[in-house]
Amino acid sequence: MINQALQTEVLDLLKRLIACRSLSGEEQGVTAILQEYLKNSGFESAQIDRFGSIVAGIKGSRPGKRVLFDGHVDTVPAENASDWTTPPFEPTVRDGKLYGRGTSDMKGADAAFAVAAAQYLREKGTDFCGELWFAGVVQEECFEGVCAREVDARVHPNLVIIGEASEGNLKLSQRGRAEIVLETFGVPCHSANPEKGVNAATAMCRLINEITKLPVTHDERMVGDGILVLTDLHSEPYPGASVVPHYCKATFDRRLLVGETRESVLAPIQKIIDEQQRLDPTLKAKVSYPMGSATCSTGETVSAERFFAPWWFAPDETTLAVKKAMEERGYAPKITGYSFCTNGSYYAGEAGIPTFGFGPSRENLAHTVDEYVTLDDLFGAVDCYLAALHALLD
Repeated sequence: MINQALQTEVLDLLKRLIACRSLSGEEQGVTAILQEYLKNSGFESAQIDRFGSIVAGIKGSRPGKRVLFDGHVDTVPAENASDWTTPPFEPTVRDGKLYGRGTSDMKGADAAFAVAAAQYLREKGTDFCGELWFAGVVQEECFEGVCAREVDARVHPNLVIIGEASEGNLKLSQRGRAEIVLETFGVPCHSANPEKGVNAATAMCRLINEITKLPVTHDERMVGDGILVLTDLHSEPYPGASVVPHYCKATFDRRLLVGETRESVLAPIQKIIDEQQRLDPTLKAKVSYPMGSATCSTGETVSAERFFAPWWFAPDETTLAVKKAMEERGYAPKITGYSFCTNGSYYAGEAGIPTFGFGPSRENLAHTVDEYVTLDDLFGAVDCYLAALHALLD
C-alpha cells in the first residue's frame, strides 16, 4: 500500500476534481486542474487539444514504448441530487468511502494515475524507457472513443491503459455499442376511418414483434451477449388521439461483439423489413445508425455515427508482466473484460492499438445515486499504476 503522503495527495486531488462539475462539453475546470497538476509534476508538455481534452507527456532518456493512460473527465448529471445522502459535488468521506459524482466513473482513476505518474517521475526523473502520456478526454459519456482519435493523432501510443472501473482486474476486452433507429412511414387519416390511411405505429409494432425473435449473438471471449434492447418509441403526430400516425420511430441499444460490423448488425433487421414488405406492400420502413453531434467547451463540434466498436486481445507478454508486477505488491488481478463501452472503442476497436483496462471501483457504481469509491480501492489503484509503470517503462 502507498504511504500516507501519497494517500493524502491522491485524496486531495480527487476531491478537487469532484468539486468541479464537468458535464460533457463543460469539462474545462477539471482539465485546468489536471493541467496544473501534471505540469507541476514534471510533464514536459500539458496542453488542451481542440476538443478540450488535456494531453500531457514526458519522454524518457532511453528508447521504448509510448504508453498512454486514457481517462475521461466528463460525468453524467446528478439531476436527482435530493436523493443523495451527501451533495454530489461536495466530496464527502464516510465509512472508508469517498462520495461524489465521478468518484467511480471515473475521476478516481484519473486522480490515481496522475499521482502514480507524478510519483514515478519523482523516483525516476527521465531515467526510463519510452514515453509516458496522460489524456483526460472529454465527451466520452456521449461519444465513446471519438475525441480519443485526436489524442492518438498527437501521441501515436504503442500501448493504452483505459482507466475505467475494473474492480482491480485487468480488462482485455470490451463490448461495443450501437444505437439503431427503425422508422416506419404511413398515411395520416382520422382514426374514425382508419382504412383511409396507413398506420405507421401498427407497422412498427409488427416489425418490433419480429425483431424481438432474433437470436442473441454470443462470444465466449467477451463479457455478456450481443443484446438488442428497445429503449425508445415515438409516433407522430403526438399527441394524436384521433389521428392515425403517419410516422413512428423506435430506438434500440445494441451491444456489440468482436467480428460484428456495421453491415452485419443491420442485416437481420433489414431482412425482416424486406419480408414484411412482401407480406404488406403498404409497409414503408428504414433502419439506420443515427449521427450525433455536440459542442465542446472549446467551441469545436464533435460528431459521429452512433456505432462504437468492440475489442478483444489475448493476454501477451506485456499484460502478463503488468499482472505479475501487481501481484508482487500483494494484489490479485484477474483477466476479464468490460461489459460496457469505453474509449477503447477507438484505440483498440478501430485503431488496433494494444490496450488493457484497469481502474478502481466497480462497474455498477457508475451513474448511480451516492456514487462512491472506497479509499482502499483508490489507494490500491495508485499502487497498481505505479507497478504497471515500472513494468512497462523501467
